[in-house]
Order: sequence, then C-alpha cells, then structure tokens
Amino acid sequence: MKVGIDSLAYYIPKIHLPIETLAIERNIDPMKLIKGLGLQKMALLDIYQDVITMSANAAHSLLKDNPTVQPKDIAKIYVGTESGLDNSKPIASYTLGLLEQIYGARTFRNCDAVDHTFACIGAVDAMQNAIDFVKANPTKKAIVIATDYAKYDLASTGEYTQGAGAIAMLITANPRMLVFNSQTGVATESVFDFFKPYRSIEKQAITGNSTNDTWFEIQETEISIHKDQPVFEGQYSNECYINRITEAYTDFKKQNNQEDIIVYKDWKAILMHLPYCFQGRRTFHEIVLQENPELVDKTAADAKDQIKAFAKSEAYMEIVKNKIAPSEIASGEVGNIYTGSIFLGLLSTLSHFSDTKENITDTKLGFIAYGSGSKSKVFEAEVQPNWVEGMPSVSIFDALKESQAIDFNTYSALHKKEQKTAVSAPSNEFAIDYIEASIPHLVGARYYKFVK
Repeated sequence: MKVGIDSLAYYIPKIHLPIETLAIERNIDPMKLIKGLGLQKMALLDIYQDVITMSANAAHSLLKDNPTVQPKDIAKIYVGTESGLDNSKPIASYTLGLLEQIYGARTFRNCDAVDHTFACIGAVDAMQNAIDFVKANPTKKAIVIATDYAKYDLASTGEYTQGAGAIAMLITANPRMLVFNSQTGVATESVFDFFKPYRSIEKQAITGNSTNDTWFEIQETEISIHKDQPVFEGQYSNECYINRITEAYTDFKKQNNQEDIIVYKDWKAILMHLPYCFQGRRTFHEIVLQENPELVDKTAADAKDQIKAFAKSEAYMEIVKNKIAPSEIASGEVGNIYTGSIFLGLLSTLSHFSDTKENITDTKLGFIAYGSGSKSKVFEAEVQPNWVEGMPSVSIFDALKESQAIDFNTYSALHKKEQKTAVSAPSNEFAIDYIEASIPHLVGARYYKFVK
C-alpha cells in the first residue's frame, strides 16, 4: 500500500522584517546573520492574523488547488503546533469551522480534528499518524497542517530566529508526490533545552491588595502567566539537537536493516528541522563523520577542532550544496516556523527542483526531524512520477517576493502588541474578526471571518 503526500500548500504572512534592519538596530554585523546563519527576512504576523488564520488559509489553499477533493472526502484534520491559543479547543477544530464558512455549514461534520504537540516535531507526529490512518483506511483522505509563530523576547539571543507560517499537506493512498515506506528511527530524552512553561505570580504583586479579593474572576492567590516566548538555552539546545538526530539516524539504520550502509548517500536531498536557515548544514556533519570516521582531520588540535575543520572542508561543502542547500532557500526568506520548518524545507527543495527541471522521480528524500524536550525522528520518502502535479499553484518563491518590508519601530510595536492598526490588508483570506470580552459564558471565544 502506497501512502504519503499527494499535495502541498502554504500560507506565509504578508509582512517581514529584513534581517539587516534588525542587525543594525541590535549592533550586530549584518553579515554575521546573513552570511553566517543564512538569514534574510523574518515573516511576521499582522494584527489580524494568528496561528489559526494561518492554518485555515493554508488548508483553504490546499483544497482550492485540489478541486476534486470535497469536504466529505476528508476524514481527519490533524494540526501540529506549539503555539496553541486554547488549552482545550484545538486549532484543528477552529480550522474545520473556518473552512465551513467557505464550503457550507456542517460540511465537515464527520471529520475528526485534533492537535499534536511536541515542540517542533509535532507536525511530523501528526503526519505519521495520518499516514497510519490512511494505510488502514485507503479510501479516506487526511489534511495535516503545521502552523506556528516563532516569537522570542526583544534583544534576546533568539530574536533573529523568529518567523511565522503554515504548511498544509493532503495525505492519501497512491499519492502524486511522496510515498513513505521506511521504518522510522526515533530518539527521545526528557530535557529542558527549550520549553514554554506556565508561570505564576502572586496576585498581591499585581493588585497591591493584601487581601485575596477576586480580580478579573480569578479567585486564587496566584495568577498563571503564559508567554509566547520560550525559556531556552541555545548552546544546550544545540547539543540536544545533535545528540537526538545522531541517535535517531543510528536507530533508522537499525530499524531498516541498513547498519552496513551509508544511508544518506542514497538521499537525493536532506530535509532537517531548521530553527534558523543554516542549522542543518551546521550539524549534519556530525552524521557524516559518524558514518565516515576516516574523514576526521587528525592534524587539528582536539576533537572539536577536528570537527570544525571537516565542517569547512570542500568535501562537506559539496554535500551541503547538493543535498541540504535547496531546503534553505525558503527558510532564509521566512525564518523559523517551528513545526512547519522541516516541511517548509521540503516545499523549498521541491520548488527548487521544479524550477531547475531536474528529474527527481524515484529518488529518495531523507527527513531528520527534531523537537525540543526532546525527540528526533529520521525517515525517508520516495518521490513519485507525478510529484509536480501536487505542487502549489503559486510558487512559494514567487509569493515571498511580494512580502512587504516593515521598519524596526513597526516590528517592535507589533511584538509588544502596541500596534492597533493593520500594516497590510487581508485579501481572499481568513482574518480575526473579534475576541469576545463581554458575554460571560463566551469570554475569550475567538471569531474569524473570510475577507474577500
């Protein structure tokens, strides 16, 4: 049974901050970010957008590109995200409701909907669960969406790795694009390299009252606080990334009885989680050296220097150019989109090969996914003969050229939620209508509309 991705779609916000603008404001050499990390732009949410609008817009684009697929054909809508807006109602449920504004009330009534959360690997988990479902029910179809907004504190070490976007995938039997047949290699360890905890503050510190008076319906003495921005330690997170991907790669070889084979050599392209554009190329050398220990430069002073020497070598740069660089093109223009980053890399890679007219039918793509907390999965896909038919009707490269640059002050105001007027105008897309603030049994309910 062949099951996999039949079609791909995306939604990227219409505005961005040029990395050069941010670098100059933060007194960073722009070339350190542009040439050193591969960063060009950070896609940002406007005030009428959130992860729900991006999810629904990506799903709507997917269905528009596949007019023969009807709501009744979709059995599952699975969303991968680490930017949920409700502890109970999933983004998938919102997405289903928004799509019914287009396709008619209750047209998705028999569709299952759920979110998957495990940092940046949640959408991979969602996709694999959808694939397992279709394998068991080959006449059914599923939509998988990765939607996230990577937001970091102003002037923090993660600020230049922000971004926003959503990728939608149609999962079917006998897909036009990619088939997943291999066993998945997995590596997991519970760590705190990056997380988004609920924190608490004494009510008295906010109200100034010594008595525990009810404040905005909060009766407890402590008030929970949640920030979009994570708690993280960059260097430790990078170590966890390397440890998990190398362990998962080893497990992949074991699970597929390929322990005596240098697996990555058979991959036409490599898709990795890219929290910033060059993260893949700056870590994959660990796997190359694990497979080829003879490539270590023994003339270097110590192990770290030996690895650094190889990472700059002509042999490794050739691997980067041929197998990793195509996935970086869109990443540099969008930034980090957490669960969607590996699939943005997939879309970038396929768009590159579509533009160059290179025949990649029957080749294999290697996926190296990572989610903080921490887990990695390694698996592969086979490119199908009609893969081009499943590409978005509008190239992501063309869409990114239309993005509107904003200045630093506007970026700062958006980040602090001080900006009250939209920078861009919604057009043929879902947008936030309002958030209920008065009706007691609906306080906090989020309402959306489709703007033509």
